[in-house]
Amino acid sequence: MFEDNHLIAINKQPGQLVQGDKTGDKPLSELVKEYIKVAYSKPGNVYLGVIHRLDRPTSGVVVFAKTSKALTRMNVLFSEKKTQKTYWAVVKNQPPENQQLLTHYLVRNPKQNKSYAYKKSVPNSKEAILSYKVAASLQRYFMLEVHLMTGRHHQIRAQLSHIGCPIKGDLKYGFDRSNSDGSIHLHARNLTFTHPVTQQHISIDATPPKDSIWDACLSV
Repeated sequence: MFEDNHLIAINKQPGQLVQGDKTGDKPLSELVKEYIKVAYSKPGNVYLGVIHRLDRPTSGVVVFAKTSKALTRMNVLFSEKKTQKTYWAVVKNQPPENQQLLTHYLVRNPKQNKSYAYKKSVPNSKEAILSYKVAASLQRYFMLEVHLMTGRHHQIRAQLSHIGCPIKGDLKYGFDRSNSDGSIHLHARNLTFTHPVTQQHISIDATPPKDSIWDACLSV
């Protein structure tokens, strides 16, 4: 979706790993390296820096660094919260408000690979803040536009589940059945930032996967 000498942005499909893990499945980072090697006839190893990740069942914008300088500077932008991230989520149950700021305290359980949301600070918890608004309503589902203020493990999934709005297909966080392809209806729609080298304003939109529910939400 975007590429220059420093950065490359990909619309990740659900089920793809961003970075290698114990499964041994080929991650998106390796596929992008292979693309760069072929496209630019690069000999030897290709450099590619992983700046951020999306959960495996999630789709949407992922940006990689093609140089170490870009990686270092993008890491600073992310850590200093100088990027804006917009997600789309399809949930069951109407949220309590049409738009709302949610603040919870998340505790991560590494063994379960799951985060638990609490209304008040508890031991080992981290503050998690997001805002949402209802962007579309179907008979059985609601599409929310979500803006992240913090970047916690499974933050959107845990916080929306906590208010009674689990994401479609997300068994781990309370949805009653999985999607047939193992995806969940959570999509990283937009990433906006100032380019760390050129200082250009960059805003990248990713189209959701082809799917009857996404199509219905976008046609409302």
